[in-house]
Amino acid sequence: MANLRDLRNRINSIKNTQQITKAMKMVAAAKLRKAQQRMSATRPYANKMSSVVTRLAAVNSAENVLLRQPEELNKALLIVVGSDKGLCGGFNNNLFRTVESHISDKLSSFRENNNLSLITIGKKAGAYFTKRNYNVIEKHPGFFDDLNYESTSELMENVIQKFAVGEFDKVQIAFNEFRTVISQNRLVVNVLPFEMENEDNSSDESNQEFTNYIYEPDADTILEKLLPVHLNMQLWRAVLESNASEQGARMAAMDNATENAKELEEDLSLKYNQLRQSAITTEISEIVSGAAALEGA
Repeated sequence: MANLRDLRNRINSIKNTQQITKAMKMVAAAKLRKAQQRMSATRPYANKMSSVVTRLAAVNSAENVLLRQPEELNKALLIVVGSDKGLCGGFNNNLFRTVESHISDKLSSFRENNNLSLITIGKKAGAYFTKRNYNVIEKHPGFFDDLNYESTSELMENVIQKFAVGEFDKVQIAFNEFRTVISQNRLVVNVLPFEMENEDNSSDESNQEFTNYIYEPDADTILEKLLPVHLNMQLWRAVLESNASEQGARMAAMDNATENAKELEEDLSLKYNQLRQSAITTEISEIVSGAAALEGA
């Protein structure tokens, strides 16, 4: 009977776990809808801003510190956007492996010379890279508890200032781009120095497209104002994409956990019923044997 009691306790425990994972899935689904709405509203603006800034940079005549291409790349900064909470499948680990692979392939010389710095967003990213002896100069745990544009732009403005004074020669952002609820793209994108989109396209149509605009007061002044805003939007978009991806990954993980718990409960229930039937059969056999013995006596 001890085995039956243990199985009954395990079944009850699994049922409780199943209720928790089901509730977490519903919470993640609700958060995902909100995150998707914010992300979808930001994407067109960010894309258009990138297009406008690229057009302005193409006709820029003045020196802009954010457009400078250093002769030598001595110091690099990588901003890693993870999550604050777990229970989201391979969301964090897959991104971190991509980041480490990127560092090994593209930034190994920076790290070997101790010229690679990291800024981590989210508790998980900070803990992961700190334990592996990366030079984490800033950690932002709890960043997603109150996700807002102001805190994101403040972080990016500090990075822009450090790049402007030559503290960094290269800045990149690593994050999960949202594709579907169960699928994310792990990206590492260049942020500084600013790189124009489609700069290899030198067709007459493209050149004509750049010359159809008259700027007031002038292109250089407008670029000086818009370029920092564009860079802020780059990080803001990365954070929103990561947030939506996290909620989607958590919803999928909790759905899988609920289904696994259901299957395990069914298997244990079957085993419990088999042991219970065996115990009942044994008891009946003992009663019958005892009755027969009494009659024979």
